[in-house]
Amino acid sequence: MTEVTCVALPNRALLSLQGEEAAGFLNALVSNDVTGLQPGQAAYAALLTPQGKFLHDFLVTPDPHRPGLLLDVAADRLPDLQRRLTLYRLRAKVGIQPVEHFCCYAAFGDGLPNLTGAPAFPDPRLPALGWRIWAPCNAPPSHLSDAVAYEAHRLALGVPDGARDIEIEKGILLENHFEALNGVDFRKGCYIGQELTARTKYRGLVKKQLHIVQAESGAALPPAGTLVTLDGAEAGEMRSSLNGTGLALLRLEAVAKAESDGKKLEAGGLALRVRRPDYAGPPPESGKA
Repeated sequence: MTEVTCVALPNRALLSLQGEEAAGFLNALVSNDVTGLQPGQAAYAALLTPQGKFLHDFLVTPDPHRPGLLLDVAADRLPDLQRRLTLYRLRAKVGIQPVEHFCCYAAFGDGLPNLTGAPAFPDPRLPALGWRIWAPCNAPPSHLSDAVAYEAHRLALGVPDGARDIEIEKGILLENHFEALNGVDFRKGCYIGQELTARTKYRGLVKKQLHIVQAESGAALPPAGTLVTLDGAEAGEMRSSLNGTGLALLRLEAVAKAESDGKKLEAGGLALRVRRPDYAGPPPESGKA
């Protein structure tokens, strides 16, 4: 049994969608069903381009104080998300504005820290990610650990961190395990970019996916954007990393060939150990979903 670890996430922010129409408004736009959420629950969802490419991802939870929703978003991209949602609002009676003076914390391990009344919800992507806590910035949870602990935890699990790992206007949800992370509902009604997402699943068009990679030497991995190669040919691209563990978007065919031939994928001159995230299950056969 491990003790709970709680860290501050200063790179997260809250965007409020206020009003009785908020859930219906957002539900028509994003990849997951965000209707019917109860206090203390959350959903993971993405906003896509009309062509089905990634723009934003976020956690959605009901506002505990008034009708509406709260979106747990990447702080540096909140203005762009707010702008896009405002463009889609049209006549919907929904207020869209940032929430000030609240800070985000992640808690993982066994149990929960003393929340002293702070709103919290389990991370809907993966139980091992633990909980999200939004507390007044002047009343943080006690016994905070270094934020690096959460980054290491996330990478070890193989969970992407929004635009840090998914290329804006190019990334495809199923290449980044959105279905396995509970971020896509294939039974809900239409939403922006639905056609490509559905076609990728039902026509078996997944050709590459995120993998966990480690340098065999234990050295720090090269930066995001570094090409991953097999026998000198391009096999994928590095994403975020911390020291010797990171994520890479890899061609499924190249991963299978490296395994069958007993060869190593390389990045920045480093031989890599490669594995799929446990939550993702087995790879699609012959690149098919």
